[in-house]
Amino acid sequence: MASATTNSGLRLGWIGLGSMGNAMAKNIHKHLTSQGQPPLSFFNRTASRGDALEALGGIRCRDVAQVASESDVIFISASDDKAVESIVGQILDSGDDVAGKIVVDTTTIHPNTTKTLTAKLKERGAEFAATPVFGATPVAEEGRLLVAFGGSTAVHEKISPFLKSVIAREVLVVGEEPEKASLLKTTGNFLMAGLMELIAEAHVFAEKTGLSGATLERLLELNFGTVAHSDSGRMTTGVYAPGKDQAPWSDLDLALKDVGHGVDCAAQAGVRLDVAETALAHLKRAKEYSEKNGERKLDSSSLYGVVRQDAGLDFRTDLVKKRDGE
Repeated sequence: MASATTNSGLRLGWIGLGSMGNAMAKNIHKHLTSQGQPPLSFFNRTASRGDALEALGGIRCRDVAQVASESDVIFISASDDKAVESIVGQILDSGDDVAGKIVVDTTTIHPNTTKTLTAKLKERGAEFAATPVFGATPVAEEGRLLVAFGGSTAVHEKISPFLKSVIAREVLVVGEEPEKASLLKTTGNFLMAGLMELIAEAHVFAEKTGLSGATLERLLELNFGTVAHSDSGRMTTGVYAPGKDQAPWSDLDLALKDVGHGVDCAAQAGVRLDVAETALAHLKRAKEYSEKNGERKLDSSSLYGVVRQDAGLDFRTDLVKKRDGE
């Protein structure tokens, strides 16, 4: 049977193996095997994305329905709201009795979507937990993400052994309503976007005024913390515009979705997020740059390139041009 069992008798499954999902699934699988438990079952629409997990001993399932039928806890890591809605729909339409099952969504989706999915699963006797994560792919690979948990206390007790010290450095328990975890993640996203906007502007200001970028980055490290320093590094090392054979740390399309959710939630509450709207406008222009350059993959920090353009600089730094052989 394609399943994973814990000491409490739970069988674990995973759906969605993008860069973040793959990293988290591998860490859960390694945890299970280290505890002498059967391997994690999984499914991904693009089959080749599961090759690495299968090589580690994970059990490949033929579709979402098989994961649903053979798992008590089903983790989801998808790209956006539509993908999560589709997966949950397939779980509910699998022909299997979903009563008593737990669906755990690590995707960043709109709080309204989370609330709707929670109600749909509840109608069928299943439970939904929102566990959106903070951190880019390298952090996920290290098992050092920050997880926001929204769901019942009973669900938290069941899945907590697979969160802290497995995929996460810490878990923030937001409350019993799953959508509140999605709301916290949305809040965090526009904070991150705003910070990235400020750092991008600071670096462009430094370049235009002759201030050393390395000195500015050192200031960010010493006085503004790890996150600010990391964002700066994504700009100064060229991560914001990855090379042809490189993957973004955090995809631009995901940033557009995530910051867009924050702006929308604010509008619904009668609040305007001026900084987030500025960052979102720059992200949209970075997307236009991507489309004009052969759908070039860009990182969520690529708003830096747009800020550069507005100051009369090239979207690409000299480092990026040299790396790309130009």
